[in-house]
Amino acid sequence: MRVLITGAGGFIGANLTRRMVSMGHQVHVLLHPQSNSWRLKDIFSSITIHSKDLKDSIGVRQILASVKPEWIFHLAVHGAYSWQNQDGEILSTNVLGTINLLQNAIEQGFDAFINTGSSSEYGFKNYPPKETEWLEPNSTYSASKIAATLFCQHQAISKNLRIATMRLYSVYGPWEEPKRLVPALICNGLSGKFPPLTNPATARDYIFVEDVIDAYILAAEKISHGKGDIFNVGTGIQTTIQQLITVSDNLFPNRGIPNWGSMEGRNWDTDVWVSDPTKLKNLGWKPKIPLKEGLEIFTNWMCETKSVIDFYQSKLLPQKFAA
Repeated sequence: MRVLITGAGGFIGANLTRRMVSMGHQVHVLLHPQSNSWRLKDIFSSITIHSKDLKDSIGVRQILASVKPEWIFHLAVHGAYSWQNQDGEILSTNVLGTINLLQNAIEQGFDAFINTGSSSEYGFKNYPPKETEWLEPNSTYSASKIAATLFCQHQAISKNLRIATMRLYSVYGPWEEPKRLVPALICNGLSGKFPPLTNPATARDYIFVEDVIDAYILAAEKISHGKGDIFNVGTGIQTTIQQLITVSDNLFPNRGIPNWGSMEGRNWDTDVWVSDPTKLKNLGWKPKIPLKEGLEIFTNWMCETKSVIDFYQSKLLPQKFAA
């Protein structure tokens, strides 16, 4: 299978790329010219790298014509992290970039196109929203992801294509961005301390990255023509930061007392944030890795190679990490 992955230098994209390589697919990755490919360096010889900005429609068309991918996984994004806050770049990457990629892919032809959405498209809800829920964007990023999702859905329905969008909740695991909460928790825990923490009631639906990759592959294999399906990708289990700390106690004992409120809250923090993954489960998927096991796997992975743990500890800026 010829596979093209955008955003392969990112956390989830790198994990998907590695899985595709391990499955024996012919893997092409489309990276932004300024992308940091540290997550892929050890598998460069197993993939074909194309350097192009998705906003360059002609360049994207040339790559698609050359590769002729059967499966396209679109994970390139801007604005998912708190420090990516330039509205113009968020909109141009997430909306125009998606339009350029999909329109040129349709022109070339493909078997399956899997877009990456976000749970932030729902806005604040005090219950687990279904995929048909009314969307209430609360940021430029969430508005941009809504636009991309709806464009993909429209193209699928109007042209009878196999296109789906995966609305991701709080993904964690190997190769995760060092500044995020779970890597910060692990790095600090290994040193016998806590990272700065916000309100303990802040909630997330934490899902291990390998379960997310399973969902992407299943969608590529099973989605129908002409529906433009959207799938919530989460465990359906809400975990507060206080509960996360408790779950990690067995891994990192003797850390003292967490300093709640030592980090300022963010405008997207909420005490209710949980998925309804029923639709994806009906497709045949279910999460396999519970939070405690996922934290253990992530910690062991980080500690297996000294260069990895050294890298994470050198990049960690506790005052700026994001949940």
